[in-house]
Amino acid sequence: MKRENPVFTGAGTAIVTPFKNGEVDYDAFGKLIDSQIAAGIDAIVVCGTTGESSTLTDEEHRDAIKFTIDRVDKRIPVIAGTGSNDYAYAIDLSQHACEMGADALLHVTPYYNKASQSGLVKYFSKIADNVTKPIVLYNVPSRTGCGIGIDAYKELAEHPNIVATKEASGDISFIAKLFAAVGDKIDIYSGNDDQIIPIMSLGGKGVISVLSNIAPAKTVEMTHACLNGDFRRGAELQLEYLELINALFMTVNPIPVKVAMSMLGICEDELRLPLCTMTEKENEKLRNVLDKYGGRIK
Repeated sequence: MKRENPVFTGAGTAIVTPFKNGEVDYDAFGKLIDSQIAAGIDAIVVCGTTGESSTLTDEEHRDAIKFTIDRVDKRIPVIAGTGSNDYAYAIDLSQHACEMGADALLHVTPYYNKASQSGLVKYFSKIADNVTKPIVLYNVPSRTGCGIGIDAYKELAEHPNIVATKEASGDISFIAKLFAAVGDKIDIYSGNDDQIIPIMSLGGKGVISVLSNIAPAKTVEMTHACLNGDFRRGAELQLEYLELINALFMTVNPIPVKVAMSMLGICEDELRLPLCTMTEKENEKLRNVLDKYGGRIK
């Protein structure tokens, strides 16, 4: 039976974690959250890939989740990235996020372990058994070396606490099969900004977006056009912003988006190794793209 209450519909920002002098820059972080909400963003996803969760200390990770929940103050849903390749740690962090008031949890496939499909089903199911908030799966095999297959999705979709997935496999044929298999049981979000319209045309609820860090209003407009059945307008916006989307992925995410945000005066372009700043040639290319879009970035 089709779920009636999605975690969110439209555009959710996979928000960056601003750093300054080696620490989380909470002043910039708070201003960024407020500006996202003012622009009409539908949800915020904190401590995901774009938030550099893999290089946050345990204390920073917990503090960033709590800060985001407190700053948002129930204005929109907050989805906390609490995935790990360590089952016990994933449970502990997830329970902390639930206690802090997160609306949902984002759980990536366990990286490096390269779990079997049955291992993934057991892993996600046991986490879902031990938390009080709904889980959004995160399928990004290019990052983790481990992808959720259709049969595993079918099993996971039967769990009442597994309600959605962020599909960043990049494989539209696979995603179409996924909709056919479980689209009536779990909600599906695009995990790639260049595939928002194709995925929403199949029935997707929206996007968990990198683009919306710098263009929240346009990402909202793009997704809401689809939600309202105006796929022509959605496609126009998808194509209009495709060059910018591609520029934000010219090298490993979140490097380009942090550089772009620095160029726009939103936060520093500070990253944590092994992520590092771009070359001057890449900076120039990104700057030229930002200049081309000008006032359309908002």
